Amino acid sequence: MIHAVNEYLSQLKKELAGCDRAIIQDALSDAEEYLNNALGSAGASQQGTSEADALPAIIEKYGTPEEVAMAYREIETRVPIYPAPTEKKNGQRNAAYRFFGVVADPRMWGALFYLLFTLVTGIIYFTWAVTGISLSLGLLVLVIGVPFAGLFFLSARGLAMLEGRIVEALLGVRMPRRPMFSSQSGSLWERFKDLATDKHTWLAILYMLLHMPIGIIYFSVFITLISVSLGLIVMPFLVLVWNQFVIITDVPYQVFAWMMPVSVVAGALLLVLTMHLAKFTGRLHGALAKAMLVRE
Repeated sequence: MIHAVNEYLSQLKKELAGCDRAIIQDALSDAEEYLNNALGSAGASQQGTSEADALPAIIEKYGTPEEVAMAYREIETRVPIYPAPTEKKNGQRNAAYRFFGVVADPRMWGALFYLLFTLVTGIIYFTWAVTGISLSLGLLVLVIGVPFAGLFFLSARGLAMLEGRIVEALLGVRMPRRPMFSSQSGSLWERFKDLATDKHTWLAILYMLLHMPIGIIYFSVFITLISVSLGLIVMPFLVLVWNQFVIITDVPYQVFAWMMPVSVVAGALLLVLTMHLAKFTGRLHGALAKAMLVRE
């Protein structure tokens, strides 16, 4: 017999052992929100009803930890994560296919777009985080300081949730699909302390601060690699137009005929290697986002 919400959540977490951390967070958030809201309604309608007395009827309606865990496992198998990895057909698993097949891999294109787009989101996150921290610290001496800081903490969690949805959509990494439950009971000061002392809040802010320098690195590296690759591929056509000369820093260089096909092949190979690097970097960043934005 379960006598408390925390006991129910503990059992549910044990039943979900082995599942993705994001699935566990979603399940615990859903259960905690439902049980607390149901307890609040039961307490309002039946004065003097204790949590231990009201929980059995609520759990019977919502489901036992075993039933809820089974339902989440089943739902997860029915809801695929996009972009899905490219399936390898029979006879196409040789080295050449694995190398050049990345061109048709949707996860590579999602990762490449995400890595380039990170510069924009990084600037937004960094600006918001620095502004929020500065104003929160500066306004703490005033009456509005604590409410403003609380709103900033809530916005950091909201941006973390938004970033998680972007990561899942473009990198194919399972992230939480609903915000973490925050209890509405207690005074405003107690709720503020819960936000301010929650490790997840500060990890979300740290992620926002790191996002801009990481985004600058991603953008610089991949724009450079893509530019060099495409430059090598189109160089023969430019050479023909410019009468066998390539201008580099105002100095003309002669390109021999035998170098033209070599340039195209080298550019194509570098472009494919860049795609592999983008896919690998996307997996690394997905792991970083999961480590910082998903509660343990």
